[in-house]
Amino acid sequence: MSVAATDRPAKAAEVLAAVGIGVADLARAEDFYVRVLGMTVQQRIKLPYMDETIVGHPGRTSVVLMHWTDGSDRNYRANPVKIVFYVPDAKGVMDKIRAEGLPISRDAVASPEFGNRIIGLAEDPDGYVIELIQR
Repeated sequence: MSVAATDRPAKAAEVLAAVGIGVADLARAEDFYVRVLGMTVQQRIKLPYMDETIVGHPGRTSVVLMHWTDGSDRNYRANPVKIVFYVPDAKGVMDKIRAEGLPISRDAVASPEFGNRIIGLAEDPDGYVIELIQR
């Protein structure tokens, strides 16, 4: 059976460059991702309707922190988003998040369902779920 060219799925993107999340306080979000999660600021962008800060680890997918400045009513809290990070010390990063006074929903402990990898769940300043997986 042959497949017509129009029946073939579109070619997938080769690399996910970034994921964007809306944040209520751009400076606080930037501070969290840089100081607590160890990312670096890669770029700051000012658009007529939005300010963005791109943070990331070199050579990895970035997170775009987006704050609308156009006066529109945006929901920045507790959106159903999870951002997953591989880290060398999940318990250490979880301690930094705890020190920020942010919610911890699952301490970084061994997870039998995932080959006993150390996995923890917390929230960033806007309530996005941060999952830490120890390599």
